[in-house]
Amino acid sequence: MSYEAPSNVYVEASASPVDVPAPASERSLVNLRAGVSACLASNHFFLSSFSSSFPLSLSSLTSPTPLSLLLGADMADDTQQGSVLMGNDNLSGHIISTTIGGKNGEPKQTISYMAERIVGSGSFGVVFQAKCLETGETVAIKKVLQDRRYKNRELQLMRLMDHSNVISLKHCFYSTTTRDEIYLNLVMEFVPESLSGVLKHYTSINQRIPLIFVKLYAYQIFRGLAFMHNVVGVCHRDVKPQNILVDPLTHQVKICDFGSAKVLVKGEPNISYICSRYYRAPELIFGAEEYTTAIDVWSAGCVLAELLLGNPLFPGDSAVDQLVQIIRVLGTPTREEIKCMNPNYTEFKFPQIKAHPWHKIFHKRMPPEAIDLTSRLLQYSPNFRYSALEACAHPFFDELREPKARLPNGRPLPPLFNFKQEIAGASPELVNRLIPEHVRRQSSLNFMQIDGAFK
Repeated sequence: MSYEAPSNVYVEASASPVDVPAPASERSLVNLRAGVSACLASNHFFLSSFSSSFPLSLSSLTSPTPLSLLLGADMADDTQQGSVLMGNDNLSGHIISTTIGGKNGEPKQTISYMAERIVGSGSFGVVFQAKCLETGETVAIKKVLQDRRYKNRELQLMRLMDHSNVISLKHCFYSTTTRDEIYLNLVMEFVPESLSGVLKHYTSINQRIPLIFVKLYAYQIFRGLAFMHNVVGVCHRDVKPQNILVDPLTHQVKICDFGSAKVLVKGEPNISYICSRYYRAPELIFGAEEYTTAIDVWSAGCVLAELLLGNPLFPGDSAVDQLVQIIRVLGTPTREEIKCMNPNYTEFKFPQIKAHPWHKIFHKRMPPEAIDLTSRLLQYSPNFRYSALEACAHPFFDELREPKARLPNGRPLPPLFNFKQEIAGASPELVNRLIPEHVRRQSSLNFMQIDGAFK
């Protein structure tokens, strides 16, 4: 399903593809690349780790697990237990049947899916669109080759997700091939478009995404991240437009693909070569192994900038060039900023480049609130970046909090303000900024009506 811009929405014609102006001469840029390359190459992790694409399939694996546990007790804990099925490699038109239920006295139920088309693929496996033959419901099924020695971290984390801005897992099952390979099949709700597709659509017609949609999409990304970070304690580690799904009718956004996600435990090391290059936080480029969920905030900041610009803000063509692109905009990190990212790098001296003014990166009519939010997300020091919840409360999103806010077609906005556990421990001031007064009044009225019904 292709994305189409609503006909009644004003869209601004884009200028030529955005190219962040170089803050220094071409010679200085060459020197910058050489200096950055020398500093990074002196660290052993760099040349070995950054020379190829990260094997995403490995990121979803944890401790070794016997096959009997993988197919038996592990799945028995699921309320919707799948069976191990025979399948073939040709997905299109293939019918897959599985059994769900059978726990706590629930009756077992057979469900069949017909694979219709592949909607995504990679080193992890394949995602295909399928239709449930019993109900007619369209779903997305992610088929991942399962290492017999390990539990699948993605499955474990998806079972914890219950939020309107995070893709939901319906159930799962295992299937086998004639080569005796085992595949984990994650059955998820189907959302027809990605943010990447939205960006490509507007680029193809030489227009910028309407600002109301930029606000709506970015806000929901931060809202989903706030749930993941504050409630579940999960770091996504691969936030990018391809992993942000958009319903073109309701404009509801859902974060997907938890193949790289992990619960970060303070004091425990993590791999630094994670996250797609354009959206990779600088502390990861510096090889940090004890990072925080702030890496997701950086990635989301890059996505916001891309929505505003129409092109990636930091389009590095290599790991070295990625840091060069960041330095061109933010300037050379200070000694203290480098220490915050990775203490091992404090003795290295990078070429000195001044920060490029944010207002010169965006077009002249860009709202100052958009520029301010972007600058607060894209900070070298992870501790100085906004949290996802703080980003939701930023004035850039105030238009969404207006009592009469609607989609351009007159339909209501998707759910935006039903914060629950995310705001536990938040200051009253932050809560007041997050939840509009008209929503608080309505919530109080509903509570009074419910309370009165029990008296």
